[in-house]
Amino acid sequence: MRRALLQRLLEAKAAKTPAALVTELASGAQILLTGEDWQGDLELTATQRQAVLDALAVDRSGVLPGDALFVQVHLPPLRLIVVGAVHISQALVPMAQLCGYDTVVVDPRRAWATEERFPGVTLLRDWPDDALQTLGLDCRTAVVTLTHDPKLDDPALLAALASDVFYIGALGSKRTHAKRWERLSAEGVSAEAFARIHGPAGLAIGAKSPAEIAVSVVAQMTEALRNGPPLPAAIKAA
Repeated sequence: MRRALLQRLLEAKAAKTPAALVTELASGAQILLTGEDWQGDLELTATQRQAVLDALAVDRSGVLPGDALFVQVHLPPLRLIVVGAVHISQALVPMAQLCGYDTVVVDPRRAWATEERFPGVTLLRDWPDDALQTLGLDCRTAVVTLTHDPKLDDPALLAALASDVFYIGALGSKRTHAKRWERLSAEGVSAEAFARIHGPAGLAIGAKSPAEIAVSVVAQMTEALRNGPPLPAAIKAA
């Protein structure tokens, strides 16, 4: 691998930018996709470039069908940011970890955000908007708000809507979600942007207990990750 391509790949990984390295098996020629940029000495057809984008979208490395080209996908790690150290969070966090997510729980209420309730979990006791700014948000991040408190949930939702996170969920009834729309629209959120919020969070499976609600949320996150557009719109075939 050429030093310039390696350096660019390392930079992309550090910046949490999705990347795909394509190698022609016969010659060893390579091309690297990072963001909108294709860099390298391998020429690809429009069809092959689209196939690389498809592989990137589904997080699947391998040989392209019909071509002697190997695609190695490099995506940022999956991450779940939970706002609210509540009972549902105690069930949601370990389920998400089993699915490969790095998890962070954000809650300024120190009586709730304790190591005893969330052993081994990263806890941030900052206000959610400050915490999300510190953490940074990317296309491999999911944000779920669970507090039922607009002072905590709304700033987090505004921060998530201003980013390209692949999933935004907010706990609450349909009535609660309608009131949420009134508040966020008053903050300048458009109807199109608001539609990104899954509210109530989770698939409609009739969940009642905290564990069942957590199952429904993880299932909906998985659906959004695997069936939705997990990559920024800026990444497109050149």
